[in-house]
Amino acid sequence: MAWLEQDSRTGIYKIGVRLADGKLKRSLQTTNRREAETIRGTVESTMTAIERGWLTVPEGVDLGQFLVSGGKNGARPSVPRTLKLSELFGKYFDSLPTGSLEDSTLNGMRIHERQLYRFFGQGFAIQKLTTADLQRYVDRRTKDKGLRGRPVTAITIKKAVITLRTVWNWGVKSDLVTGRFPRPGVKYPKLAEKPHFQTYQEIEQQIARGGLTDGEQADLWDCLFLTLPDIAELLAYVKENARHPFIYPMLAFAAHTGARRSEIVRSRLADIDLAAGVITMHERKRNQAMRTTRRVPISPFLANILQEWFAQHAGGSSTFYLNGEISRSRNKQAGVRPLTRDEAHDHFKRTLAGSKWAKLRGWHVFRHSFCSNCAAAGVDQRIINAWVGHQTEDIVRRYRHLIPNQQQAAMQLVFGDG
Repeated sequence: MAWLEQDSRTGIYKIGVRLADGKLKRSLQTTNRREAETIRGTVESTMTAIERGWLTVPEGVDLGQFLVSGGKNGARPSVPRTLKLSELFGKYFDSLPTGSLEDSTLNGMRIHERQLYRFFGQGFAIQKLTTADLQRYVDRRTKDKGLRGRPVTAITIKKAVITLRTVWNWGVKSDLVTGRFPRPGVKYPKLAEKPHFQTYQEIEQQIARGGLTDGEQADLWDCLFLTLPDIAELLAYVKENARHPFIYPMLAFAAHTGARRSEIVRSRLADIDLAAGVITMHERKRNQAMRTTRRVPISPFLANILQEWFAQHAGGSSTFYLNGEISRSRNKQAGVRPLTRDEAHDHFKRTLAGSKWAKLRGWHVFRHSFCSNCAAAGVDQRIINAWVGHQTEDIVRRYRHLIPNQQQAAMQLVFGDG
């Protein structure tokens, strides 16, 4: 809709727009690319407002100046110019349909909201946000302490900025703010690649060598993937020590499907077809515009466990549930009811407490262990992606070293046997 041109001699930027009867160009009187991009966003938003009838160009007004100024020359913009940051967030969250986002996504956005309030203040006039403001936020957060007393990572900082961009873009569509979100040009600390997934034995060997801090040891355990013998040993321990009957089949379900905790909690009996040997997973992260599903084959081991579980199932539609009065912190409820994500995590930790598996952080270890074991067995990456849903290249790279046979075969294909 609008484009920038830079004079090769002076370095000054011009903005061009295409109109019904031709083109219009206007000098921006700046050599700063960021500033020019910000003005371009303002021009595009103003043109959109004109096209949709939200803004009228007064007679006798210079159109170029009118667009560059965001419609301030004699116009009456419908967009409030003093909207507070807290008001924008409040309107955004109020607009979300129930179930449109994962609870974990919403919780993360709420955390980012609080972080942004801490820096900008709830009363910050969001329309005045600049690239320099965002850069100061990044620089300030870089000095904060994060997990295990270390500086906050670039990924964590960037996620908060992405949340703000998401809310800003919604605000533009809702006529609450104008212009492009001023993120271009923001610099983040250099990212550090996460270590490859490693076995229990490999991690123990590194720790045994000594010289690692508690934080460094904890980082290693975050990279743990469970081998098939590990999973068999862990499930045997759970079967013997679990306090409630749903825990063993639920952990086996996670280990043999790679499902997310939220997907397991949402699972319904109708989703499991033992005769056909498939489980339908209900997704919420792969596509935010619609509810999607994927189908995962049931291993013979898991099929036997589920058959035994269904034989004692107390009824209701949920695959896994709480039955009777089970206390968790100050929460006490009676009767058959579905599990929450927090309750699932709590029972995971309670079940493994005091064992060698207490180092496991949560349910997600089964997800990347499932992927790692499939990769080690030579399963095609496209099949793994289909089974577990959306897989990023970063995650794939962390367990790609577990495919030595495929890599050797590829090398021999290029260079032969020597």
